[in-house]
Amino acid sequence: MVRDIRVVGTGQLLELQRQLRRAGHENIRSSMQRRTRRAAEPLRNDLQDVIRNLAITSQARKSGGRGGPSPTTRPLRASIAGAVRISVRTTGNPGARVWLDKNLLPPDIPMGVVNRLNEGRLRHPVFGNKRRWVQQNTTPQWWDKTVRAHTPRITREVERVVDDVRRHLE
Repeated sequence: MVRDIRVVGTGQLLELQRQLRRAGHENIRSSMQRRTRRAAEPLRNDLQDVIRNLAITSQARKSGGRGGPSPTTRPLRASIAGAVRISVRTTGNPGARVWLDKNLLPPDIPMGVVNRLNEGRLRHPVFGNKRRWVQQNTTPQWWDKTVRAHTPRITREVERVVDDVRRHLE
């Protein structure tokens, strides 16, 4: 299942947020938000690159099989890549979140398709014909592996941002 990644140092960020609010340092708070977003951007970009270049293979066609143009208006991988988003919060539950916005996916691509792609397989009707189905395979866990590869770097960068802001407040 494709999950969003949230980078939060819960206790540290919450306490720092309270201190910023009390001190009224709006410029430090906006700087913290900008730097946190910058820490998460390489993950978003990498997720978009991975899905755009994800190899999706299928079984060989039987003799006499015909191909044809895709019935969708946008390619699957480009649609998913365009739906990867970042959000950064400095209030409430502060932190960074990289997620897939299902509202930006075309109606013919439900979240279940993305989750099945992350599992390494996608079974779907051939050009919408519910009597003929095909299974396509891809690299499993592409979302999870990319997130795991970036998590240590993002955590270090957010900790550095928190330490810098804490020094400014002291």
